[in-house]
Amino acid sequence: MNPPQPLAPDQLYHVCDASLLPFETTSELADGLEIIGQARAVDAIRFGIGIDHHGYNLFALGPNGIGRQTIVNRFLSQRAAGEPTPDDWCYVYNFEQPHKPRAHRLPPGRAVVFRDDMKQLSGELLTVLPATFAGEEYQLQKRGLEEELRGLHTEALETLRAEAQTHSIALIQTPGGFAFAPLKEDGEVISPDEFMRLDQEAQKKIEAEVGELQESLQRIMQQIPNLHRDMQKRLRELNERVVEFTIAPLLEELRQKYTDLPGISQHLDDVQKDIVENYEAFVQEDESNGRQLIGAIMGMTAERKPSVSRYEVNVVIDNSQTQGAPVIFLDQPRYQNLVGMVEHVAQMGALVTDFTLIKRGALHEANGGYLLIDALKLLSEPYAWEGLKRALRKSEIAIESIGQAYSLISTISLEPEPIPLDVKVVLIGERLLYYLLSGHDLEFNELFKVSADFEDVIERGPDSALAYARLIAEVSRAEKLRPFDRPAVARVVEHGSRLAEDARKLSTHMQSITDLLREANYWAAEAGREIVQREDVQKVLDTHAYHAGRVPERIQESILRGQVLIDTAGAVVGQVNGLSVNMVGNHAFGRPTRITARARLGGGEVIDIEREVDMGGPIHSKGVLILSGFLGQRYAAEQPLSLMATLVFEQSYGGIEGDSASSAELYALLSALSGAPIKQSLGVTGSVDQRGQVQTIGGVNEKIEGFFDVCRARGLTGDQGVLIPAANVENLMLRHDVVEAARAGQFHIYPIATVDEGIALLTGIAAGEVGEDGAYPADSINGRVMARLAVFADKQRAFNETGRGSPADGATKDEGVGDDGSAA
Repeated sequence: MNPPQPLAPDQLYHVCDASLLPFETTSELADGLEIIGQARAVDAIRFGIGIDHHGYNLFALGPNGIGRQTIVNRFLSQRAAGEPTPDDWCYVYNFEQPHKPRAHRLPPGRAVVFRDDMKQLSGELLTVLPATFAGEEYQLQKRGLEEELRGLHTEALETLRAEAQTHSIALIQTPGGFAFAPLKEDGEVISPDEFMRLDQEAQKKIEAEVGELQESLQRIMQQIPNLHRDMQKRLRELNERVVEFTIAPLLEELRQKYTDLPGISQHLDDVQKDIVENYEAFVQEDESNGRQLIGAIMGMTAERKPSVSRYEVNVVIDNSQTQGAPVIFLDQPRYQNLVGMVEHVAQMGALVTDFTLIKRGALHEANGGYLLIDALKLLSEPYAWEGLKRALRKSEIAIESIGQAYSLISTISLEPEPIPLDVKVVLIGERLLYYLLSGHDLEFNELFKVSADFEDVIERGPDSALAYARLIAEVSRAEKLRPFDRPAVARVVEHGSRLAEDARKLSTHMQSITDLLREANYWAAEAGREIVQREDVQKVLDTHAYHAGRVPERIQESILRGQVLIDTAGAVVGQVNGLSVNMVGNHAFGRPTRITARARLGGGEVIDIEREVDMGGPIHSKGVLILSGFLGQRYAAEQPLSLMATLVFEQSYGGIEGDSASSAELYALLSALSGAPIKQSLGVTGSVDQRGQVQTIGGVNEKIEGFFDVCRARGLTGDQGVLIPAANVENLMLRHDVVEAARAGQFHIYPIATVDEGIALLTGIAAGEVGEDGAYPADSINGRVMARLAVFADKQRAFNETGRGSPADGATKDEGVGDDGSAA
């Protein structure tokens, strides 16, 4: 087996050839009208917004920053511009059921006109009706009725008075009412003394006559309330005729204006009827009534008297200024912001409301168009998700308070008439959120039948590089940035590959690219350049690393000072430099970690110390268990695996997760079993399967650079390097200083396909292949391991035969391998 050769410098960084870009600066390019690398998502968006059936709403899924909202909004805006403008909606007073305001649909722009017309009508009523009732014609008719009432009353009394005169008795009106008194022959009233001097027969006659007259008077007085009621009825009929005569022209003018809207015409009929029935609200006379009238106009009377505000119009949707269908993005998808609400005002210690306090929601604004919502924010708001689903399921917007909707409170409030809903909803969220909703919400798949899955990366090539350039041109014009020259664009493309962690791909994370452009423009301005150059782009990347470099520098300092033990020279048995990636905010950096292994006689266990102390995650534990499978398959197919091995990440004080160090752990274990020391000048990354194949891992660039930084700080010797999975070669986009060191032969990157290749490179001893006799060469790594495990197996059998039990149960003697490679 030939030893792996280090990669050529050109394999460590894939350069974008600036000479192939067909421009000098991005100012020559048209904007990037095409959407980079999102053909699948774009096709789904076109389908989702084009199909007009219930439930075909859209979920745009993908990581943040790749332009999901921008792309969706662009498509929606283009389509919405050619669609009809939706109708207006307003709420009016329901004269039959005041707690259920009625909703009316009007053509675009007509709702505001209707509102203004009704407001003008209310103002005219407050002027015209009081003037009518104060007019001379009305007052004459009113006085005629009053005089008729008084005439009937007076006539009855005069008749009674005349009858009393025939009996020489007078009808006298006193402050206490009416009374009867006998008269003398000369017409004067008989005094009490004179009455007492009359004989008994005369007194009895007078008393009898007065009694009869008193009964007649009582009958007359009993008729007075009936006369009053009759006159009040006739007066009200007069008032209603006057009101109807006065307002009929005003209402008829409005009816003519809205003859094409039957619902509005019917409402105007109801308004006219209500005004006639409740004309008193317009003709209050005294000061206190005047105050009540003012309160009535404001719609806040506590006595529930007729209010002029009931004739107003609450416009919830006004599309007078809208061109095409609306496209609404709801940034704060609270329940009330989504479906609307009914507000209340405090009035004398109580909360009161009316239809004028109905407020629209985003569903009203987007009705007839499109609504975009951030899915995570929507699900984070109480009841908002259920409210949206209910509206989409019923195809109507029903405004109700959260307490009413979910029976949390029993407060009586308004129940506005639901408005028909015709909207296309687009949710924007992460993939995991989409999968969770799809798997756990039964209604989700019925309401959101279309998914637009956005790509994280695209293929790198001349076309995608030119698309990047057009994007740069578009952003530069939109944000008034300096144009970028060809080398600067090439550097942005190369950084796109670094973000994608693949030399054959480009990242679609437009937020990162856009930020890079803005900052490069800043550094070009600082340098006094009118065109952004490659060094300006590189300055941005160097500045990012510097600003986020405090933690990596402290870690490297602790390594150089010997506080964290990392060897970069010499060779040690059972010890290897594993490589890991750490995150500080959004900045990733690599660091080496010492991994050690120890082996002794035992019961076939490979103990992961990290797992034993609950510091290892499940993926890391899985990697260690895979090592056991590899050892058993290769070395213990015909004999027991009489081994007790321990693996540990030295000086790790946090959790360990991932399987990218499983190959390093296996190398350390093979070294411990074979006694072959491992070169400490090499770092190792890569996972391993049970067949010994080295598998790809993530963060390969950061891992290499982290080990390189430590080696460079101690001095590059030409022996140092990193072992990476061969499958990761296409992911390499290393820093220029690493590439230059490799070019100078001071640092090496080795592609490794199998564990045998790796252990041979780390120890300088061939791994060994199985011969025709089924054995490995004795001087190979595999041969040494087999021999050592055979010794362990023989000792295990000896223990069992003598009845001393398994060493794994009680033996304390270390059966490992000494640092010099000899058996202990």
